[in-house]
Amino acid sequence: MFEEQQEEDQQSSRRGTIILISIVLVLAIVGTLVYLDSKGHLRSTATSAATTASAPAALKGDPTKDLRVISTKVDKDPTGLAAAWLVDLRNESHTLTYTHIKYQTTYYGPNQSVIGQNTGEMPVTLGPGEEQSVQFNDVQYPDNLQLAHVAIVDAQASQ
Repeated sequence: MFEEQQEEDQQSSRRGTIILISIVLVLAIVGTLVYLDSKGHLRSTATSAATTASAPAALKGDPTKDLRVISTKVDKDPTGLAAAWLVDLRNESHTLTYTHIKYQTTYYGPNQSVIGQNTGEMPVTLGPGEEQSVQFNDVQYPDNLQLAHVAIVDAQASQ
C-alpha cells in the first residue's frame, strides 16, 4: 500500500515538473517572439509590400523643412485693426505639393517680450520647387509692436 502511494506521488511530481517546464518553454517562446517583433525581424515580405504599396496614400513630407519663408512684411490692414501679412514662400521639395499650410505668428514688444501669438492657415498651394507670395490678415495689430515672426508649423503633402 505504501509502495502504491509512493508511486502515485512520483507520478504526480513528474506531472508537476512537466507542467512547470511546459510553462517556462511557452513563456520563453512568447518572449522571444515579442522581442523579435519589436526589432522588426518577424515582418514578412508580404507585410512589407503592403506597407510600401500603401505609403503613397499616407504620404507625409516634412513641411517645416520643405517650406521656406523667404521674406515677410507685416503692417496694419486698411481698417488699421488687423495685422496684414505678405509672406514669400518657397517649396524646396522636388516631389511634393503642399496644401493647407498652417502657420504661427508671434508678435514681440519692448525687450523682445511676446505680446501676441496666433495660428492659422495660408490660402495657398505650393507645387514642387514653386515660390509664391501669400497675403492674409491675422489678429489685431498689437500696440507697441517691435518685431513680428511667422513660422510654418504643418501642411498636407501630396504628389
